[in-house]
Amino acid sequence: MPAKRIIACLDVRDGRVVKGVRFEGHVDMGDPADLAVRYRDAGVDELVIYDITASAERRTIDYGWVSEIARHLDIPLCVAGGIRSIEQAVSCLESGADKVSINSPALADPEFITQLSNVAGSQCVVVGVDSRLVEGEWSAFQFTGDAKTIRRTPRRMLDWIVEAAERGAGEIVLNCMDSDGVRNGFDIAQLKEARARLSVPLVASGGAGTADDFVRVFKEADVSGALAAGVFHSGATSVSDVKAALRRAGLEART
Repeated sequence: MPAKRIIACLDVRDGRVVKGVRFEGHVDMGDPADLAVRYRDAGVDELVIYDITASAERRTIDYGWVSEIARHLDIPLCVAGGIRSIEQAVSCLESGADKVSINSPALADPEFITQLSNVAGSQCVVVGVDSRLVEGEWSAFQFTGDAKTIRRTPRRMLDWIVEAAERGAGEIVLNCMDSDGVRNGFDIAQLKEARARLSVPLVASGGAGTADDFVRVFKEADVSGALAAGVFHSGATSVSDVKAALRRAGLEART
């Protein structure tokens, strides 16, 4: 069984790392480069950096900023934020990112997933999905970086993740919006439903509060990776604590 991946996420707004609760009330958590180095040294397996307002503001991520952070890292780096063209995605990869994550632009033009996979390879293409339970079904949302711009789409999350994988996504990150920042644990029920429909890796996002929450999501939802932000930023738990808990539970964790 492959080792489970522990992924740290940096949500960036106006050049600073921020963290909110259910996508609202963002507070400053520090400098992106400083936190990237901190998590590298802490032993995180991957780092994800989201420019959370780029899509809503109709701009893309700053390539110089990507390059500055990438040069400090020897772990995989995934970046996201307003990537709406092949040229922008390739520029991110050429600036040092190992993967690009697309969300709102993919919902607007699903063919973009296929085009990007054909150019960069599916291993470089991550589709992020922001999902919330509405009227009894999990719906996909767009422009979630700002409470004023969040918009529900007509797409059912379970249908959308299957389509995204069929179109060439090499990985799906499912961010369960109702759990985001709450620290009551990952949404196991939603993640299990998603996992059952996918053959590509699924990464859980939203809700981590303790090291045991990571153990539970790996054991019960069989995800490939688990992503967290606030619980690491605050020091409520650490990457080493999480990996120790995984090993005690009989799960393989990378050293």
